Amino acid sequence: MTFVGCQEGGRIIIGWSCFVTLCSLLVGSRCASFDDFFYPSWAVDHVMSQGELLQLKLDNISGAGFASKSTYIFGKANVQIKLVPGDSAGTVTAFYMSSQGDQHDEFDFEFLGNTSGEPYAVQTNVYSKGVGNREQRIFLWFDPTADFHSYSFLWNRQQVVFFVDDVPVRIFSNNEKRGVPFPQTQPMGVYSSIWNADDWATQGGLVKTDWSHAPFISTYKNFSIDACQYSSKTNCSSWWDQPVYASLNAKQRLKLKWVHEKYMTYDYCKDSVRFPTPPAECA
Repeated sequence: MTFVGCQEGGRIIIGWSCFVTLCSLLVGSRCASFDDFFYPSWAVDHVMSQGELLQLKLDNISGAGFASKSTYIFGKANVQIKLVPGDSAGTVTAFYMSSQGDQHDEFDFEFLGNTSGEPYAVQTNVYSKGVGNREQRIFLWFDPTADFHSYSFLWNRQQVVFFVDDVPVRIFSNNEKRGVPFPQTQPMGVYSSIWNADDWATQGGLVKTDWSHAPFISTYKNFSIDACQYSSKTNCSSWWDQPVYASLNAKQRLKLKWVHEKYMTYDYCKDSVRFPTPPAECA
């Protein structure tokens, strides 16, 4: 596997590709590697490289995670993941972007494991200025353990869009005019992790992790970031600032509607018990 990167002004494009033999960014006199841009954020011995693949392992000792060394503001982050196969109940694999601190911003994909033969639930969430509680859940329309599928965030000043295989599954629009904070000032890192969450992840915590099936392994490839790498002088723009990306197009809106009508199982906007008065962005 080759990890490649290039920089154009404040914009950085990095990615893994097993097909690339020449790299466009040198570190010293060698091609850039995973270690140049990312690091195991915990449980180094549970972060494993297998040729073109990266794997995170969960057992009864520890989960694992990795994080980007740099932070970014606006752009697109994408990864292909093959989720834990078989009985994955109690486990959570997460792919997310986040800033730091009590007032942090964050976008989450959380893949909630299930018993063998039952579908994975995907929970998404958005934090802005430290406020979250914006959960949505869907089932996927394919088996995410049988092959790799792409999961990505598109982030610009108008919207955050969550994609699964280029199908939009969630949009969080800029509603600052309604008093809803929108993430656009805090740079965010890119993260992924796997951990045990059997107190809530599967059927509300009723189904616990069966450690006899450990280790639980999520597998990654073709991670890419096309975004503004943050510095105190960051001032870059690119394709994501074009008007065409300010909102979904007609075809994307139809796909989003299809996902929500057929596969959504929970939407905080419709939860009148938690929110007797709907949040402003849901109006």
